[in-house]
Amino acid sequence: MTMLQLKQEISRLSLRERRELNAYLIRLRHERPEWKKEASRRMREMDAGKKVSVSELKRRMTARA
Repeated sequence: MTMLQLKQEISRLSLRERRELNAYLIRLRHERPEWKKEASRRMREMDAGKKVSVSELKRRMTARA
């Protein structure tokens, strides 16, 4: 199956099926060793006190826009 055929098949899916597919793809990404390593690194940083408050996050997001 080509990428074009795959995209065409996906476009025919219902909203519910697309959501299920999206969840599956996210789950696949999270199973990769690289992703697990990066997530662990970030969790260690947060445990060590490197965190951002909600207000600071909002400020940063506004500054990017």
